[in-house]
Amino acid sequence: MDAREATLAEAAGELRPPPPPAGTGVISSWDLSVGVDGPGTRFVVFTGGCALRCLYCQNPETWRMRDGRRVTVEEVMAEVGKYRRFITVAGGGVTVSGGEPLLQHRFTAGLLRRSRELGLHTALDTSGYLGDRASDALLADTDLVLLDIKSADPDGYRALTGVDLEPTLRFARRLSELGRPAWIRFVLVPGLTDAPDDVDALARFVATLGNVEHVDVLPFHRMAAEKYHKLGLEFPLADVPAPDAALLERVHAQLRAHGLRSI
Repeated sequence: MDAREATLAEAAGELRPPPPPAGTGVISSWDLSVGVDGPGTRFVVFTGGCALRCLYCQNPETWRMRDGRRVTVEEVMAEVGKYRRFITVAGGGVTVSGGEPLLQHRFTAGLLRRSRELGLHTALDTSGYLGDRASDALLADTDLVLLDIKSADPDGYRALTGVDLEPTLRFARRLSELGRPAWIRFVLVPGLTDAPDDVDALARFVATLGNVEHVDVLPFHRMAAEKYHKLGLEFPLADVPAPDAALLERVHAQLRAHGLRSI
């Protein structure tokens, strides 16, 4: 087992018995959100398991599948149905997040397909690291991809996440070729992701894509620190401050200089 396979096995929690059958998956939770998980009010499904270990991760409870609960696609859709009218009127839809939803790509595909069948807008929130697992059919059922590009510097990306950058870039190029709408999400962390050269590298890459509606610059915060404490984990960035207004404006200006819309 190579390093990547070992990471995926750990993320899946070495499930015993074997991984769930078709039509079922493992989720950490679900929630309703506004504004940050796609347009309008969203029903967000947080799937279990992730191959990345981002230093600023806000959902450490989703890292391992064995810590989640097994559900069927229809059980999740029954919950969605309770809010269908509300989220439709509010211009929202369903977002499959995580964790990393493409770790359970068949389950994720089922959720997206059933949501589309209900006439709901669909969004996939992903790091792109497992983008090769996303079939063209899955992406055809995805109205919007929220793609987290955490750094455009390969060394910085590996230091931040523990995995390689190239699979994410490859997935981003594929989305552009397919014409699937995307928002690029970039977490701005002072001292980690704010170097001017690195921000310019990100902007140059995103500017080559023809499907990006905007770049969502997300200021780092420490609101997940209590989650780490409850899980008996150390929050790696406990002493890192949030970016100030000047840093945020500089990053937005760099993105605009490359013709990108940022929010």
